[in-house]
Amino acid sequence: MHIDLPEKRYYGIGEVAKAFKVNTSLIRFWEKEFDILKPKKNAKGNRKFTPEDIKNLKFIYHLVKQRGFTLEGAKTHLKEGKQQALNTFDIISKLEDIKSQLVKIKSQL
Repeated sequence: MHIDLPEKRYYGIGEVAKAFKVNTSLIRFWEKEFDILKPKKNAKGNRKFTPEDIKNLKFIYHLVKQRGFTLEGAKTHLKEGKQQALNTFDIISKLEDIKSQLVKIKSQL
């Protein structure tokens, strides 16, 4: 899944939810369920996600929505083989980015 977000230091929860095409409540729920998500909160309580949080959200989205893991299964998968799973996910996401760029170039021809 290719996420189109501009290069920024912090992203609002609305931007993140729109990029993933999910409700903001799902993002808040995943924040409570998964320990690797730690968005910054300002004085009003607004969540600001870093690029590292976005990377972790992509991985959680991949496990839960695309591969069909349950929340408990995704948690155990993250705890047991996190480094190997992240390396594999990084390779997959890079290949998907390359594919989307190639399709974009093909459509321009």
